[in-house]
Amino acid sequence: MAGVASHPIERPLSEKEESMSQMKPIEYADAAPEVKAVYDDIKEKRGVPDVNNFWKFIAQHPPTLARTWDSIKDVMAPGALDPLVKELLYVAVSVTNNCGYCVASHTAAARRAGMTDEMFGELIAVVGMANETNRLAVGYRVPVDPAFE
Repeated sequence: MAGVASHPIERPLSEKEESMSQMKPIEYADAAPEVKAVYDDIKEKRGVPDVNNFWKFIAQHPPTLARTWDSIKDVMAPGALDPLVKELLYVAVSVTNNCGYCVASHTAAARRAGMTDEMFGELIAVVGMANETNRLAVGYRVPVDPAFE
């Protein structure tokens, strides 16, 4: 969308600047063998016919694609935190980081893992409250209480 600033303080990008900064997705048919191998693993592990746009765009740099997929598999694997909790955390961080793609992707994953509308509303309320109180603590330079150390 030409003319939309990526940050509220920045000037809008011209159409030329936007087209210069817009990477193209790497589709399976056009992918190098090492990229196809990661795509195949993603499709197999997730039981999907194609990979999401996120993977197609980071495939511009195959080492980043492979490293990120390996890390995701490790971090998001079953563990002490159940899959829903992990997805809720991902949504919370994504909201705070203002990553619309990540919010959409992980909200969908959280819903598949059992998140309800009520849970989503409460999660967003907690995210908003945490952001507000964090900024107040930073702004006032509040020292950490000894009981918290």
